[in-house]
Amino acid sequence: MGVEQAAKPGRMSAGERRGQLLDVTKSIVERRGFHAVSIEAVAREAGVSRPIVYGHFKDLPGLLEALVEREGARALAQLATVLPSDLRRGDPRDSLLGALRGYLSAAQADPVTWRLVLMPPEGAPSVLREQIARGRGAVLAQLAEAIRPGFGSGRESPDPELTALMLSTFADEAVRLVLTDPEHYPPERILSHTAWILGELESG
Repeated sequence: MGVEQAAKPGRMSAGERRGQLLDVTKSIVERRGFHAVSIEAVAREAGVSRPIVYGHFKDLPGLLEALVEREGARALAQLATVLPSDLRRGDPRDSLLGALRGYLSAAQADPVTWRLVLMPPEGAPSVLREQIARGRGAVLAQLAEAIRPGFGSGRESPDPELTALMLSTFADEAVRLVLTDPEHYPPERILSHTAWILGELESG
């Protein structure tokens, strides 16, 4: 049978089933890596037959591509809510610190997605790296525009693109630390030190 055409009592709709299959795939990737993903493995863990999986995804590459697209879009949507829009609105230091705090919180709330984006496991399909590169480009462009004013009149960034790249690299590494060693690098420690760095830059 193909994709379910309509929701029936006790049955998932096509959209719900697709989401479930992607969630199962994501779980397998997190626990065992991309190499462990197969149509059979996904069907078994989802409690459905292989034809059901094929009804939603043409083949294994199609399934993995759908997962990558969903997780990439999810990560970008989360970032969009925390990126500063213009440092001229309020205190620049507070804006940047708030953006990092939001980024860390988003990663902690959805760690599997952010591990896929920031620490792609071995065997990750090339489309994942391509998706990450596209998403990173969009984030850098938005961040460069936001930080262009710098810390105020006369203190504008001489190179917003490079400034955005350095800030983004710093923030990404901070998230990796929180995801891989949260006891040694809790968000509070990272935010406290970042506040000190920004304070030094602002007063310098």
